Amino acid sequence: MTTFERAAKTLELPWPFTGREDELELIRRSSAAGHHGIVVTGPVGCGKTRLVTEAVRGTDCARVAGTPETRHLPFAAFAHLLPEPVSLHRAVQLLSAVRLLLVDDAHLLDDASAALVHQLAVHGRTRLLVVAADDVPVPGAVSRLWTGELLPRLVLEPLPHEETAQLLAAVAGGALEPLTVNRLHRLCRGDLRLLRDLLTAVRDGGLLRWLPEADAWAWRGPVPVTATVRERAGGVLDRPRPEEREVLELLAFAEPLAPHMDDFDLRVLEDLEAERLVRVDDHGAVRLAHPLHGPVLRAAAGRLRARRLARAPEQCKAALEEEAAELSRRMERADVTRSCAPVGEWLVAEGEPVPAWYGAVRARFARLRGELREAAAWAREGLRDAPEDPSCRAELALAALQSGEVTDAAADAGPHAAAWHAAARGDLDTALEAVGRTYDAVRLGTPGRWAGTGVPGLLDSASEERGEEVTREGGPERTGPWWGDDRQACDPQRSGLHADAPVDESTPDRADVFALHADALARGDGAALDRVAERLEERGFVLFAAEARAQAAHAHRDPSAARTSRTRAVALARRCQGARTPALSGLVLGELTARQRQIVTLAAAGLSNRQIAEKLTLSIRTVGNHLYSAYARLGAGGRGALPWLVELPDAQPA
Repeated sequence: MTTFERAAKTLELPWPFTGREDELELIRRSSAAGHHGIVVTGPVGCGKTRLVTEAVRGTDCARVAGTPETRHLPFAAFAHLLPEPVSLHRAVQLLSAVRLLLVDDAHLLDDASAALVHQLAVHGRTRLLVVAADDVPVPGAVSRLWTGELLPRLVLEPLPHEETAQLLAAVAGGALEPLTVNRLHRLCRGDLRLLRDLLTAVRDGGLLRWLPEADAWAWRGPVPVTATVRERAGGVLDRPRPEEREVLELLAFAEPLAPHMDDFDLRVLEDLEAERLVRVDDHGAVRLAHPLHGPVLRAAAGRLRARRLARAPEQCKAALEEEAAELSRRMERADVTRSCAPVGEWLVAEGEPVPAWYGAVRARFARLRGELREAAAWAREGLRDAPEDPSCRAELALAALQSGEVTDAAADAGPHAAAWHAAARGDLDTALEAVGRTYDAVRLGTPGRWAGTGVPGLLDSASEERGEEVTREGGPERTGPWWGDDRQACDPQRSGLHADAPVDESTPDRADVFALHADALARGDGAALDRVAERLEERGFVLFAAEARAQAAHAHRDPSAARTSRTRAVALARRCQGARTPALSGLVLGELTARQRQIVTLAAAGLSNRQIAEKLTLSIRTVGNHLYSAYARLGAGGRGALPWLVELPDAQPA
């Protein structure tokens, strides 16, 4: 096993603070004058201390912290603030003059210090910011801060995927491709300390390789076993019982497949499950509970044992086919909520080629969820060994077009991509004609290589701009994401629906959600579009839900309802990795401050930071800071995405 260590001279400054805007504002309000403070709890490494430190930056704040080594010493955490010796009553009197006190690692406080914090909360003269870890024993005096309702409690969840991606983009020294971001997020599960350590080891170890087609860095190959990685995996590496270690290693080398629990000693499995090191699903399949444990166990097993037990990619072919079939069935059921697909992710992590047919299915599934960057990444994986595969080329083109990256090459990737390309250029006649060719191909029995590539909103926007009905007799039919029988179910005319005959929203049929969308849009019913958006979001169609919310914002006559729909559309659009469809064009700018909108508009027009600074009489650094904040709010990767966000006179529509 190779352990990666870092020299002291390579230590870096803390990462920039990214995300957690709502939590940051809540803590700042709780620590302001007139409030008593707040308790922040969460798993180890999720960024609790950094968040609270950011919240009190620039304020006069006293700090104390618990440590394991001093838990037996009375008032050890307060030694620098209190004279010695001192009673609890005297300590409360002395610290009553402190207006803001930050108590870090409160779960490690000695009993006297914990009692002091509790008494300060009771007296209410000192505002308290208390930080404690979850899933560890906490002194009773500390836990009673929230159970006794002395202070409100903020339970900090692990950093979500979207904010993890933003953080990595800011610190990686270059763009990371989406599958690498997914892998880092999956391994670290929001543990920012582990994330930093792992990314640093990957980068310093030369494990990143440049992908010219994605213009980003990718990580393939083994997980580097750093000191932090070993610490996090100590529960499986340091098992005292050899039979437990053997079971854990067998599970590690069985990945990405899951053996059945009947293959193991059930008593050993019960002990490991009780310690939350393994999990058993409803079908009896056993997996390691944490995705980091498998790679670490494989790295620690030794070269000869690894060679004997390691699974070859060809052994996973049947499982890969079943995985793709299940994803296809999910799409056919109009359900693209997140699902577990470990075989394909394992192939990518190992640097093995991904079959084009599988890459196309994964790309389509991701794109229907609104994960456009991931969709493009899976399509590129499929094209590695099959550069001319039409399905992967179509998915890559559609992901690019929905992201606002219109290129002439997209028109060569298939009729539906050509339709999107024409619509983005404003050529609505060509767009409708291309959609018609797509359906003609399906009717004539052409192999369904374009199946599943429908893009809601394209035909709607084209028809609306031409002043036509959404559905026309003898013309291209209204579409959801599938064709065949579902086309008829999703078409208001073929379903017997008309503008004056709304769809029955109580029926549970899977295709009704698309018929509802078509009907509500044709009638201009904002409330119905909002209800459709809720159902689309429940099924995992985040981008489609964002479009429905945006359409509702335009349809509502009540300004308050329109603002609500627009706000929700913006929140959904942020999760769609830079989607710039016609329905979302210009939508997100309203989330910026007036100064940010001004700077973003100038940047989209092509002005440099220096030119903007001179025009607005600002410093270049101020302009850069505003742009960085705007990128984070808009979900944009840089200036290249701005023309698709800003409605400029000379800009193409998104």
